[in-house]
Amino acid sequence: AHLGGALVQQALIKRSQLLITLEDPIEYVYDINKTDSLVRQRQVGRHLKSFATGLRDALREDPVILVVGEMRDLETVRWALTAAETGHLVFSSLHSRSAPYAIARIVDSFPAVQQPQIRNQLADALRVVVAQRLLPRLGGRGRLPALEVMRVNHSISSMIREGKSAQLVSAIQSGGADGMITLERCLADMVRGGRVAVDEARAAANDISGFESYLGR
Repeated sequence: AHLGGALVQQALIKRSQLLITLEDPIEYVYDINKTDSLVRQRQVGRHLKSFATGLRDALREDPVILVVGEMRDLETVRWALTAAETGHLVFSSLHSRSAPYAIARIVDSFPAVQQPQIRNQLADALRVVVAQRLLPRLGGRGRLPALEVMRVNHSISSMIREGKSAQLVSAIQSGGADGMITLERCLADMVRGGRVAVDEARAAANDISGFESYLGR
């Protein structure tokens, strides 16, 4: 949540615009003293009944940026995709062990007959997926984020559209020039940099053999 909040804060600083957030609960308070932007933060259960109804109503206000705290159900995903397709910058989160799995979770939340259409919508509207794991900092307090970053370039867009989810990991591995990184490579870099313990990193990896390979073991 704080990673997305920091990105949105920077967007507000760079240009004056309307931001509407839908959260449960509100986790990040934006500093409007640094910007001329207008921020409206709304909490599920207090200001709105659900993410889906909040999204539907928010679109009538024509925001530039929408933050959806979590895509919990089919209707929330549907409205978030609609918002993205109509030119809004949408930030949202869902529970997923990896960036490719996030795509699968979104698609699989819809009935099979609708999934080709959803893949097309994602291929056109999605820009980046960031998967995050928090690990204890080695020798200190707090936790550090290990990230997997998948940017939707032409190749990945085609894979999403064609349902070739199994190929997304390879595309991330070869996408370093586009700013992509696998979770396993990020974990290995953190271990080599002395930031996290190797056992913690190994436990967080989706592909242990891939992690070991990046680590050089």
